[in-house]
Amino acid sequence: MKLCSIGCGEHAASSHGPAQALYAARHPGIELAGCCDLDPARAEAHRARFGFGRSYSDPWAMLEAERPDAVVLVVSEQAACAVASRVLELGYPLLLEKPPGRTPQEVDRMTGAAEDGGRRVPHQVAFNRRFAPTVRAARDAVAALDTPLQHVHYEMTRVDRRDPDFSTTAIHGIDAVRFLVGSDYAFARFSYRERPEVGPGVADIYMDAVLANGATAHLAFCPAAGVVVERATLHAGGHTLFVQVPMWGGIDSPGHLEHFEGGRLRARVTGDAAAEPFVLGGFYAEYEAFLGDVAAGRTPSPGLRESRQSVAVAERIRHRESEYHA
Repeated sequence: MKLCSIGCGEHAASSHGPAQALYAARHPGIELAGCCDLDPARAEAHRARFGFGRSYSDPWAMLEAERPDAVVLVVSEQAACAVASRVLELGYPLLLEKPPGRTPQEVDRMTGAAEDGGRRVPHQVAFNRRFAPTVRAARDAVAALDTPLQHVHYEMTRVDRRDPDFSTTAIHGIDAVRFLVGSDYAFARFSYRERPEVGPGVADIYMDAVLANGATAHLAFCPAAGVVVERATLHAGGHTLFVQVPMWGGIDSPGHLEHFEGGRLRARVTGDAAAEPFVLGGFYAEYEAFLGDVAAGRTPSPGLRESRQSVAVAERIRHRESEYHA
């Protein structure tokens, strides 16, 4: 199987490149055929670092020359829709970084490209929290309970993030809650604490939601805090689970899951302390899932249709709206 990657920026270098190189090392049938960036020097540096065969500055020339079996797209959210749509129109299976478009309309455009003429080009959106080991363990533990999930509290903090639009990062928490609960949102209400002393447009974001299955959720996003953490607390009857998601080698690395029942510790799962951050954060498992599904002829998940609501909720935050209704 030949793999090509479009976009060799910071995120590609920190997460996707290492995951691709490890996957190729563990799966001899994988060829890292080509990588592409508009900056030829950056593309060549990426090629040399991660073991791609050739580097390109034109993605369409790369696809024409290499004819890969799958493509990875790691570009800005502004460019994602146009590039992804063309890749899908050409019929290449695609793993595309989040957010899969800035609006539901962009998601619909990409979905149409993937499903044009009744076909369905395999594709997966890179919501890596769905593949992080501690998040997977938490979802499995909840699924095994004999009582439904009642409430989820999800907290995401960062240090000195001055993005005027934090929705493109907050979407990870929005989607992770959907994944943990196993349900879409029915309703959400938002509030904002503007932080002009940090930077223009910077705000703490709070979201209270009811999901379609009746569970409730509270999400808190604080981009300019004192520590990098992502943590979730899940309540289901007499059960409470504490999840620490080890993003970017932060203080919670290598990640933990503690399951309490009736006030007593029932189980504790700790991540592999020897694993790299891109493994603990779920990036490597994304490739196991996506390339495994493509090779086996299965439908990868989450696809664009599954991801649409996460984009719709994040769009409400971008525009500082007060409510979302499904």
